[in-house]
Amino acid sequence: MTGIGSPCGACKFLRRKCVNGCVFAPYFSHEQGAAHFAAIHKVFGASNVSKLLMHLPVADRCEAALTISYEARARLQDPIYGCVSHIFALQQQVFNLQEQLASLKTQASQGLAMAVQLHPMDNFLSTSRGL
Repeated sequence: MTGIGSPCGACKFLRRKCVNGCVFAPYFSHEQGAAHFAAIHKVFGASNVSKLLMHLPVADRCEAALTISYEARARLQDPIYGCVSHIFALQQQVFNLQEQLASLKTQASQGLAMAVQLHPMDNFLSTSRGL
């Protein structure tokens, strides 16, 4: 239970009384938990998520609840790929940025080489020293 008389977000969404020791209470607050839990309930079902959380060590449940929530929202946006589409998009961004970085490094090294070749004073000094 999250507060005196107030159900957790999951129990609020499910319209049930939040009992002491509710598996959802620590992870779905009264204020915003119902909105987050709605996607989870729609995609995975409350019973499945409850069983999953109960089989995990308490220390891992918070991360699992966040991950399940993220995956559920991603699955609502993309029912086939879920968060995998986000991963692919991020990998493509990394690849594009690596290509841009390599291109900029090449341009910078070419610009530096040209600056050394074109600086007339350096050429004058190097030829006059040889005399």
